[in-house]
Amino acid sequence: MSTLTVTAPAKINYLLDVIGKRPDGYHDLRMIMQRVNLCDEITLVLTNAPEITVICNSDNAPDGPDNIAWKAARVILDRAGSAQGVQIRITKNIPVAAGLGGGSSDAASVLMGMNTLLQLKLTEQELMAIGSKLGADVPFFIFQKPALAEGIGDKLTPLPGMPTCWILLVNPGVHVSTGWVYKSLQLTNRAELNRLPRFFDSIEHVVSIMSNDLESVTIPAFPVIADIKSRLMDLGAVGSMMSGSGSTVFGVFKEFAAAEFARREITKNQNWFAVTTETL
Repeated sequence: MSTLTVTAPAKINYLLDVIGKRPDGYHDLRMIMQRVNLCDEITLVLTNAPEITVICNSDNAPDGPDNIAWKAARVILDRAGSAQGVQIRITKNIPVAAGLGGGSSDAASVLMGMNTLLQLKLTEQELMAIGSKLGADVPFFIFQKPALAEGIGDKLTPLPGMPTCWILLVNPGVHVSTGWVYKSLQLTNRAELNRLPRFFDSIEHVVSIMSNDLESVTIPAFPVIADIKSRLMDLGAVGSMMSGSGSTVFGVFKEFAAAEFARREITKNQNWFAVTTETL
């Protein structure tokens, strides 16, 4: 096999607690994350020439070593000791710099896909260890399950039985730098962290724990995020929050029809990205 096509799903954060800053400059986090069925599509083509090339339909995604998917392919080829190269074709359906983990998911899918193409038989744990050096969210996408993520996002605990939700994703088209958000965050005393359940038995249970510390930075700079949150609640969402560092806002719905009604209403006279999708 020399060609493989894989999908790379987006994610949402139901919870994002910033616990504190680490000596290495990263932040200790506590997140509850779930993948959603909005996916980039990636085709990997092994080549005899040693170069790695990235072809992407988005002008916002770099096409060389600055692309995290390129880095993922490089580390796997080096691990294999292979003289081959690979062409990576990415069809972006997930907005870039939107808090949905699209780049990290692309990297995870490239790691898993290259592992298959080169028949390396690396384990999930080995791939997750490699992924953690590429980006904090990469191990979660290799894990492929709803999870409590701690540390910098690399310590994952599965959360079985998460209820299926319909998710309306709305992105107003503003790009938010994750680095800027964390640099601007004012940490508070987090000594009294709420205890989190390891099992969620209803959508209401999930919604009850929703919070995102990064909203305190992103919303003052981009008030449209708060406007979208409020509008989604008015349109029938049982919960609404910014995902990651933004700028995507998601609404949680119990039924597809309700989410689709909200999507149509919120995009009237607005050139916003909006899609209804389901949790995975």
